[in-house]
Amino acid sequence: MTVDAWAQHPTARMLAHEMFASLRRWTGNVIPDEQIPLKATLAVMDAAGVDQALISAWHAPDGVLISNDEVADWASEAPDRLFGIASMDLRRPMESVRELRHRVQDQGFKALRVLPWLWETPPTDRRFYPLFAACVDLGIPFCTQVGHTGPLRPSETGRPIPYIDQVALDFPELTIVCGHIGYPWTEEMIAVARKHENVVIDTSAYTTKRIPPELVAYMKSRSGRRKVLFGTNYPMIFPQHALAGLDELGLDDETRDLYLDANARRIFRL
Repeated sequence: MTVDAWAQHPTARMLAHEMFASLRRWTGNVIPDEQIPLKATLAVMDAAGVDQALISAWHAPDGVLISNDEVADWASEAPDRLFGIASMDLRRPMESVRELRHRVQDQGFKALRVLPWLWETPPTDRRFYPLFAACVDLGIPFCTQVGHTGPLRPSETGRPIPYIDQVALDFPELTIVCGHIGYPWTEEMIAVARKHENVVIDTSAYTTKRIPPELVAYMKSRSGRRKVLFGTNYPMIFPQHALAGLDELGLDDETRDLYLDANARRIFRL
C-alpha cells in the first residue's frame, strides 16, 4: 500500500492565489485555476497506486483557502481513502484549540498543519504553543513545512535549526512531521531528526528523482528508515510523477514499505 502524507484537494480560491505564481511558472502553468472534482483527485491517486492520502485545510492571515469544513466533507465522501488534517488561525489561539479538539474528537482528523511561511512567523512564535500542547494531549502530530518556499513568501521560517530544534526541545512528546525535506537545509533537517525521537521528515514537493543523496542515505540507515514518509504536495506534484524512479533508490523491501506506507500509518494512526 501507499499513503500520501501531504496532499490537498484544492479549492479554486487556493489555486488562483497570487502567491502560487512562481509554481505556475516552474510547472509551465499546468496547475489548474478552477475547482477540481473530488473524483478527479481520487482518479489521480488510483493511477499512481496511492491507496490513501492525508488532505489538509489551509488557513492564511488573509483568509481561508481550504476550510476545515470542506476537508471534513471530502473525507466523509471517501472515508477509506482520505483523512483530514486541520489548519488553524494563529490569531485566535484558544478558539483554535477548541476547534482542533472538535475536528479530532468528533470528525476523526489525524493531525494539525500550520505553515509558518504563510503567516511569516516561525513555529517558535508564542501563538503556536497552545496548539502544540493540544496536539500532545490529543495524541496527533503537528505537520509543518521546512526548507525554502516555492510560493512567493519569505523562506527564513522554514529553517530546521533553530526553529524545529527548539520546538522539539520544548515539546519532546510532540510528533513533528517536517514536509518538503528542508532543502537547502536538508542536512540540518536530518540532524534534527536524528537528535529528536519524535521528529520525522516527509518528501512532499520533491519527486523521487530530486530527493537529495544525503536523505536517501538516511532513509536506508537503521534509524532513518522509520523517519521518512512519502508525500506529494498534490496538486502541485501528481503522485505518479512523484513516484517515478522509485526503484532506482535501491531501497530494500522493508525500507520501501516503511517509506511508502508503514511510517505514515504509524505516525498518523491510520
